[in-house]
Amino acid sequence: MSSPDLSCNDANILAHLGDEYSAHNDAVVPPVYLSSLFVVPKEELGASKPGKFSYSRAGNPTVDIFEQKVAALERAEEAAAFSSGMAAITSSIFANIKAGEHIVAVDTVYGGMRHLVQEYLSRFNVEVSYVPGDRIEQFEEAIKPNTKIIYLESPSSIVFMLQDLRAVAELAKKKGIITIIDNSWATPLLQKPITMGIDISLHSASKYLGGHSDIVAGVAAGSAAMIDKIRNVRSIYGGTLQPMEAWLAIRGLRTLKLRVKTEGQTAMFIAKKLESHPRVRKVNYPGLASYPQRSLALSQMSGFSSPLSFELDCSESEGMEFVRRIKWFASGPSWGGFESLIYWFGGERRLVRIHTGLEDKETLWKDLKDSLDEIK
Repeated sequence: MSSPDLSCNDANILAHLGDEYSAHNDAVVPPVYLSSLFVVPKEELGASKPGKFSYSRAGNPTVDIFEQKVAALERAEEAAAFSSGMAAITSSIFANIKAGEHIVAVDTVYGGMRHLVQEYLSRFNVEVSYVPGDRIEQFEEAIKPNTKIIYLESPSSIVFMLQDLRAVAELAKKKGIITIIDNSWATPLLQKPITMGIDISLHSASKYLGGHSDIVAGVAAGSAAMIDKIRNVRSIYGGTLQPMEAWLAIRGLRTLKLRVKTEGQTAMFIAKKLESHPRVRKVNYPGLASYPQRSLALSQMSGFSSPLSFELDCSESEGMEFVRRIKWFASGPSWGGFESLIYWFGGERRLVRIHTGLEDKETLWKDLKDSLDEIK
């Protein structure tokens, strides 16, 4: 089969990019290359770059297919895959920071990233300033002469706050600052930060890209020069994605568009229902017409995925009982798989996050409503 013209069509990229039937004995599904070593043809000995693959820590044919697909989806030149989302975050930051430099990050950033900066990079006198991120002026005021990275997460994965990606990218380029975004919530289908000027787009592939809750993986996309820098760090620190996990991630990508669409529709249905329930004070979901940053969401995203959060009008103990009564939502801190999940953050806002999976939306809503109705 000759390679079709994919023409940057996401559905075609997901289905076929990188498969190259003829290179894999015409297999419809490319094989898992469970090989640590790739020998160098003797006629290529002495060449500056003999062969595409040599050692799987640096590159593997199965991993390469996954990377090709993600890069194309992000409209990036290249991508690098990792053994976890945190490995992708760590390598992307290490590739662009030195001792004594400064990072500006949104204050809703993923906890693992916050821990990395505060507990480890602080040992090398790397400072971080946190900003809400909903106004460009906050970034302008936080930038210092030694600022090297602006780290974004839009939408953030707990309260789903957005940042204006085009405005931040424009500001950063004027200052010579690298921009990094965690794009896990939107996926490359619903938001393409590279096209808006962001330098590096990251994903926890354990979530939507894998989609079956059976792998831990991460990926970073960007320019060829940037990804080469990040790959060098990956090779030294050893956080390379293994071929079996890459094969499972490729399988997950083939149904990504269908899963994101279905789960997003369910999330919108649930979010609207929650808004009208007397025990819900607030719903955090960019897809709602009432969402404060709705116009920004529509300007930089083409749709909405599943995770959302809401605040309960109840006591702490009543909130935990609400979660315990839930039947169809398993309790867990992740999201993006086929299964519906609920996670209790609590605090003064009595915050609850849910991920709506592939179950029937009416069943999920009845489950939530029955438990909400029990709150006295």
